[in-house]
Amino acid sequence: MKQLFTFAGPIMLTNLLQVSYQFIDSLWVGNLLGANALGAVTVSSTVLLTILAFIIGINNTTLTVLSQQRGRGDNQGLKAYLNAFVVVLGLLSIFVGIIGLLFSRQIVIMLHTPAEMVDEARTYLQVNFIGILFLMGYNFIGTVLRALGDSKTPLKFVLVAVILNTILDPLFISGFGLGIEGAAYATVLSQAVAFLLGLWYTLRNGLAPLSIPFLPKKEQVLLILKLGIPSGLQMMVIYAGVTAIMSVVNSFGGSVVAGFGASQRIDSLITLPAMALGTAVNSMAGQNIGIGRWDRVKEIAKYGALFNLAIMLVIAILVFLLAEPLTSLFIDEESAVSFGTDYLKIIAFFYPFIGLNFILNGIVRSSGAMYQVLILNILSFWLLRYPLTYICSAFIGENGIALGMGISFILSSIFSFSYYKWGKWDKKQLFADEKI
Repeated sequence: MKQLFTFAGPIMLTNLLQVSYQFIDSLWVGNLLGANALGAVTVSSTVLLTILAFIIGINNTTLTVLSQQRGRGDNQGLKAYLNAFVVVLGLLSIFVGIIGLLFSRQIVIMLHTPAEMVDEARTYLQVNFIGILFLMGYNFIGTVLRALGDSKTPLKFVLVAVILNTILDPLFISGFGLGIEGAAYATVLSQAVAFLLGLWYTLRNGLAPLSIPFLPKKEQVLLILKLGIPSGLQMMVIYAGVTAIMSVVNSFGGSVVAGFGASQRIDSLITLPAMALGTAVNSMAGQNIGIGRWDRVKEIAKYGALFNLAIMLVIAILVFLLAEPLTSLFIDEESAVSFGTDYLKIIAFFYPFIGLNFILNGIVRSSGAMYQVLILNILSFWLLRYPLTYICSAFIGENGIALGMGISFILSSIFSFSYYKWGKWDKKQLFADEKI
């Protein structure tokens, strides 16, 4: 229990810093360059967040594979798979960077971006695609260290990136007169420094067996792709589902959209503890699966679920009591604040159920059952959350949005628990007969 708590804490802070990174960027751009520039960054960020979602999915595979290798005590296998991930993700980042650089304008136009924002959105996106290797790089190093049991060191790298971005944004945007292009350069430079610092620190202290990249074995690459593609798709399914729900919200008009937007910013903070616990149990369970300690895997699942219940219930009570002032932090229009307040009060006590999904899916994912978690996510978003949100809002109006989503949280957690309890995920073996 103590290990889970101390391991999850730094991950929670790291996630909070990642959220603040986007917030600070938008704050500087909005205040220094105005609404059009902020809109351009918002459009570009949607694209970048979708790519980041896929990266996070791939990194979940990194977490599973490397934590199992660590648990097995197979240092040679750990080094070989770490090299394979470096090669695969390095080539993937170069490919994505080139495609994004060449087709940024087409991507922006395809998203129905207003004409007056197209050029700025394209510029911001192109610069970020040039630096996509750094975005992938520092996220990857953090994931590797967590897989090996170190959740504190990655926090330092992200902190450096956030502080540097906070300083460089106004300097590049206004001081050097680079406008939105300066905001993009500040972001990329901050990520580059965080990546290079992380790489240097990891190598200097021998925190991971990194080496000069060499050609990996075919079976290693195939395993990474076999697990990585469905894992990446899991995150993209989630983002696509959120977009579909926005179509329901949009049908109720501007005030509801504004209120929902404010409440979603609060939601993104509220779910951080559950996300951190999900990552922590993934790594800890993976190491214990690697060594065959299934008794400890069950304990990790139990304590993870209990921690989630305790933390999310406390958060639910606070959100219920403070719903109106929290919503008012982001908007001041009375009707929008009213909807945001009602939304948060309705959905508050459903939070423990969405948290349980993170825990149970993290445990299942640690065995390498990526396709199964992908199916659970498809069920959660496309067969439950979107239809229930649509149906409830059609019958009882705008408050049906929160009710439909809340009911879907409960049903999703039942599906996740059922698969955890009776599924065959614990029979999956990634490396049993492999010789490296």
